[in-house]
Amino acid sequence: DSSLKERIAALSLPLDEIRDKVVAETAAPIEGSRDICRVQECEMGNLVAEAMLDSVKGQGITIAIQNSGGLRASIDEGSITMGEVLTVLPFQNVMSTFELTGADVVAALENGVSQVEEVKGRFPQVAGLSFTWDPSVAPNEGRIKEVLVDVDGQMQPIDPEAIYGVLSNNYVRGGGDGYAMFAEKAINAYDFGPNVEDVVSEYLAEHAPYKPGVQKRISQL
Repeated sequence: DSSLKERIAALSLPLDEIRDKVVAETAAPIEGSRDICRVQECEMGNLVAEAMLDSVKGQGITIAIQNSGGLRASIDEGSITMGEVLTVLPFQNVMSTFELTGADVVAALENGVSQVEEVKGRFPQVAGLSFTWDPSVAPNEGRIKEVLVDVDGQMQPIDPEAIYGVLSNNYVRGGGDGYAMFAEKAINAYDFGPNVEDVVSEYLAEHAPYKPGVQKRISQL
């Protein structure tokens, strides 16, 4: 149908303008491949988690957890277009903030490393905390061996009874990828934040040229 094709072409023009817009620059490629981000700390995971956490600084939120299943691509060195950001984060998830006990944060991380052998998307990329896990332990039987949280710039052992401000995307907050504790035990949840892709593009622009890297946030015994 030639008329329909012409209509689609006309409607796609403003979308092409959005996709082609250069939003930032990166000094090196940002690794975001599935086979890396779903089993270990990765550069794209650090970028997205850090960007999300930075956007709510001053709101009492100190921990960000992003499921690796929500990261869908790497970004090449050089100019970054909005289209590339949307390829990495195609789901239009919005940011969700809530409070959670330290014990439930540990439970969330335990869930996150429970299906590494199947390379599942629940593997957690984080900011504001670091953790060590042991793949020799059976899933959900204590793979998480240590969790440190950032308290006023100092990394300290997580307190199971303390309440922490946590940030994720609305899919995970609603229990996606096995994070039932977020749906069932979240306190003061707010699920109507800005889109994650917009937060990341703004963070990249503010830190251009962005320098990707890993910071030993996730360690394996």
